Amino acid sequence: MFYSSPLLNLLQSVASHPETRIPFLKAEFTEYLYPFLNTTSNARSFEYLRLTALGVFGALVKVDDTEVVNTLLDGHIIPLCLRIMETGSELSKTVATFIVQKIILDEAGLQYICATPERFFGIAIVLARMVAEQPSTRLLKHIVRCYLRLTDDPRAHIALQTHLPEALRDGTFDNGLRDDAVARHYLQQLLDNLAVPAGGAPPAVPGSAAAGVTHPVPAPAAGGAPHPDPGSVAGASPEGSSQEGLSHAHPGPAPSAGAAPHPGPGPVVGGSPGGSSPSSAHPGPAPTEVGAPHPAPGPVAGGRPGGSSQAGPRRRRR
Repeated sequence: MFYSSPLLNLLQSVASHPETRIPFLKAEFTEYLYPFLNTTSNARSFEYLRLTALGVFGALVKVDDTEVVNTLLDGHIIPLCLRIMETGSELSKTVATFIVQKIILDEAGLQYICATPERFFGIAIVLARMVAEQPSTRLLKHIVRCYLRLTDDPRAHIALQTHLPEALRDGTFDNGLRDDAVARHYLQQLLDNLAVPAGGAPPAVPGSAAAGVTHPVPAPAAGGAPHPDPGSVAGASPEGSSQEGLSHAHPGPAPSAGAAPHPGPGPVVGGSPGGSSPSSAHPGPAPTEVGAPHPAPGPVAGGRPGGSSQAGPRRRRR
């Protein structure tokens, strides 16, 4: 029969040789092996058949080769290996888990498994069931190595933080891994990886107000007075400085020699309560040297009580 041991051993030798491995894949000999992996009988003869066929695929993936992985991903090796990992014997489970491990160690295999939630949880659920069955140390090492490789994908990393079996966290397998330093290292590295958040977004840049930075006040001009603080100008309204008050903030022209100084920005005597009148806001023309200085803005005789009169001083009679 086709599944006789000598023939399968010959195919395994062809698959493992570097010169015949790729031609063996291109000839699609693997298509003749998938039906043997698809058997469900637990009879010893069928179990031996599955195990020998798994050995051929194990020989293909033993050497890291992306072309081999891509060719196997185009077939049915992943779902068939997952079923054997659930229902096969201890030895068949070990070989099938090794094949899955070697596939996901390749970047193409990891991307294939983590491309969809169905593929990822398909393998994660099978691995968790195997852990619950208290596997042997040899099988457990392959299971932990698969988990460790899955943490290299950010989405799988986040999922495993909540879906990793508790038996791998609480020290259940410490005694079993006592004599296997490599398996202990894999498990410790797995726990260390899951303790660190994966794919965290960078912290937001704080705004100027949050960082304590305020808008700087412009420096005053050389020799000039500093800008007044809003609301401190005389005559300003309680809500803020008025336009009239802002005009008083800058000094007017210097008075001529012998002339009386202009009144300050304070309220004019007799002016309306709302502020200085329009006539008092602007000084009159400068007086001549012989003439008397103009009187300071104030109430004129006969003027209206509401403020200073618009009429100027009367002319002298000749």
